[in-house]
Amino acid sequence: MIAKPLIPRGGVISLSTKTYMRLAVILSLLFIAALSCSFAGAGPEDDALKLILNDVLTTSGPGIVLTGENVDVDVDEPSITIRWAILACGDDYTLPGSVGLHGSSCGLPAMPLDIYVDSDVEPTARYDPSQIPYNRDSGSRRSIQNLVQFDSDHVLNVEQARLYPFDTYFLSSTLRIVSPTNQTLPIRRLATIGETSSFVVKTVDIESYFNAANNTESPSRDIDMFITRPGNARAFALLLFGVSWILTHVTICHVIIARMLRDVKPLLKHIISTGAILIALPQIRNSMPDAPGLDGVLIDCIGFFPQMVITSISVIFLLIILAAREYDIIGRGRSSSRSSGSHSLAMSSRPRPPPVPSQNATSKEISQYDLHRMIKHLKGQYVFPPVQPGSLHRLDTSRDLQHCRSRTLSKIMEAGELHRH
Repeated sequence: MIAKPLIPRGGVISLSTKTYMRLAVILSLLFIAALSCSFAGAGPEDDALKLILNDVLTTSGPGIVLTGENVDVDVDEPSITIRWAILACGDDYTLPGSVGLHGSSCGLPAMPLDIYVDSDVEPTARYDPSQIPYNRDSGSRRSIQNLVQFDSDHVLNVEQARLYPFDTYFLSSTLRIVSPTNQTLPIRRLATIGETSSFVVKTVDIESYFNAANNTESPSRDIDMFITRPGNARAFALLLFGVSWILTHVTICHVIIARMLRDVKPLLKHIISTGAILIALPQIRNSMPDAPGLDGVLIDCIGFFPQMVITSISVIFLLIILAAREYDIIGRGRSSSRSSGSHSLAMSSRPRPPPVPSQNATSKEISQYDLHRMIKHLKGQYVFPPVQPGSLHRLDTSRDLQHCRSRTLSKIMEAGELHRH
């Protein structure tokens, strides 16, 4: 079957619905594939550490190097844990068979070391090269993490923790290394990874010394760490902050619209929508990247807390409006029942129409019946049998005769009274 060519209409080629669906699927797959490329090139920290280690020999000379391969920041504690790796650069300091760590010319230290952090009296970590195992196939030394790494815990400065997501933290620490012969060895470099899952870490290491007991200078090395939030985390937190306020303003609009409604059924939709927003706001708050607890940080004081208060008040107002509308409906029902009752009472209190006169009826009964029929006829109501044109004249004549009779009877009664006297 030969497909029909696409005929342009007014310079625009019309596509079928299936074609649009296929294009949408293709664009969706391309979008997912483009995002997946973000995972390519993993291990940028290894490249950064490689550059640092190779730079040690050219700038600082051979010696011991400590690299922070993991930085765990806990804002709620608040504390920071650094996992240090013990390395050495230079032939005199490097353990044979261990060169090539992180793709550099450095390796493991060749001598035992005692490492002190800050003012610790006891060594924070001990390194013993004799415990490093060999690889039987290649004969090289293996780098076992528990043998060549150690953790150091530090208290974090939290003066600006309230400014999430623009909170910044600062840490300064000093480290020194002592050999088994009680000789202090120089540390050529202190460095850490530059970025974690939730923070950006910038480090500056400074060569320092301290006075020993015999008034001699012992070398040490200090590190200053500046910890901030990455830009994407700040952007997502601010976007969620804005979305929460927009939803809060929507609840106020629900209240304004609900006040204009008179029926209960449309009002229920506004109550359901506002209740859903009230439930969604805490979930949005928890979705913020690595957000601190509800401890009164600034973003909660100007965001989450007033949002929850406003939304809760909106729900209360909507429930009050719903109760008022229900009360109005009940009141209208009572008033309608009262009006129907009064109408039926009025109908029952109306006088009954005169009956159809029989053959033995008096002239008074006949005149009342004719008068009733004439009144209905004049009101435009249906009367059967129809009123004849001369009925009105006869009705007037009967009224005159009745009037004459009443006058004659009154005169006779007066004459009788005079005769008695």
